[in-house]
Amino acid sequence: MPYPDLPPHYKHYSNWQLLHSTLTCLRARTQRYGAVLMLLITGLGLQIQPLAARADVFADQAPARLQAYLQIDTVNPPGNEVRGVAYLASLLKAAGIEYQTAESAPGRGNIWARLRGGDEPALVLLHHIDVVPADAAYWDVDPFGGIEQDGYLWGRGAIDTKGLGMTQLQAFLALHASGKRLSRDVIFMATADEEAGGLFGAGWLIEHHPEIFNNVGFLVNEGGSGRVTDGKPVYRIEVTQKVPLWLRLTATDIPGHGSSPRPTSAVTRILRAGNRIAETSFEWRVVPAVQTLLSEIAEFEDDALRNRFEHIQDAVKDATFMASLHLQQPGTVALLHNTCSVTSMTGSSKINVVPPTASIELDCRLLPDQDPAAFLAELGHIISDPNIAVEQIMGFSPAVSSTATPLYESISRTLTLHYENMKLVPSVSTGFTDSHFFRDMGIVSYGFSPFLFEPDEHTGVHGNNERISVENMVKGTKVMTDFLLDFTTK
Repeated sequence: MPYPDLPPHYKHYSNWQLLHSTLTCLRARTQRYGAVLMLLITGLGLQIQPLAARADVFADQAPARLQAYLQIDTVNPPGNEVRGVAYLASLLKAAGIEYQTAESAPGRGNIWARLRGGDEPALVLLHHIDVVPADAAYWDVDPFGGIEQDGYLWGRGAIDTKGLGMTQLQAFLALHASGKRLSRDVIFMATADEEAGGLFGAGWLIEHHPEIFNNVGFLVNEGGSGRVTDGKPVYRIEVTQKVPLWLRLTATDIPGHGSSPRPTSAVTRILRAGNRIAETSFEWRVVPAVQTLLSEIAEFEDDALRNRFEHIQDAVKDATFMASLHLQQPGTVALLHNTCSVTSMTGSSKINVVPPTASIELDCRLLPDQDPAAFLAELGHIISDPNIAVEQIMGFSPAVSSTATPLYESISRTLTLHYENMKLVPSVSTGFTDSHFFRDMGIVSYGFSPFLFEPDEHTGVHGNNERISVENMVKGTKVMTDFLLDFTTK
């Protein structure tokens, strides 16, 4: 067949496979020969898939790849995140993408890969490999079977956060395959230990591999997703979170025999302190981020509650209303004051021995503007016992990411493209994620998951029968891919 206007050397190839490869490379990286290349590609019977069609391939792969990921046991403790690292590394390697790995301790694996782009501040896609324990006796399926049933993928980590991680990875691979010129570096990162504080994962990488984060300006992580509310897609984007302050209280007193109780003991002291804390209602306060959140979601409440949310500064002064709201929406109430939950207790190892020490552990969560030292002083007044020592197990610093950023705008554009009448709401999380490490570094960090859950779907996180729909995985990967294309390509 003729080859009109082709450079002469193209006519002498006898290795059609090499020619196919050469043309594919040229097509992805240059338009130098524009129409001529198109003529040749068509003449050879090659097919050119639109970018959207090629991206769909990666979205369609996501459910099966998540199934395999769910079958990898990375329960923390002990973590064994290296198992997940090996799987993610195999997918990156198959795509021809270089990656790096590091163990913060034996078995505590972390992995990251980078797509190079322009000089604009880089974006990190972050998820954690570790998951919380799952008791198979209370599940309808094997929590580590990666089972597809009734249109859902079941398994520990399906939502928190292996499902999110797989949408990030597939979108990352789609971006790589697109051949598009990037305005900024994009880093895919999967870390260890988030479920126990992140000190063997994100926190460790920041300390031991700071070079990863040079010129990083943006990060997306867990903490926010969409809900269908009154038939409307509502996406909450986490911009800040309550600050964890984990404490151990240890009481000391004279030990003895259980048959001859003394007026006081380590156990009675710690019981009294725990009861005081449990019965304390800390001051109601409305921080700006929570006020914004409640005013934005007020439209989805009934008339009475709508008015209260729109005027939440006044509503918190009504003790009767707050008691009623606590019964209806404990998660909302948790955003309006500091909290402490007594979660564990230790004492004697023998029933007839009064021990010299007894302790309780507190999971306290502070509002983002709370000074931890001032809170500890307040707690000391509540305990009011010189025989009880307070030890800090873990604590982080508060930080808020502004919504006035190109990252927030890109998320908004992408979700608007996919969902009619979508509402985007900046939110505050009662829990904590690894985002706090990066906010401390000045990196704009959002909790953004591309999933849209029906009212009864977001279930099983840290509980039984955790699962995510196949449809959510496919659609979520498409949303994440479009977001990356919007935020990172010229």
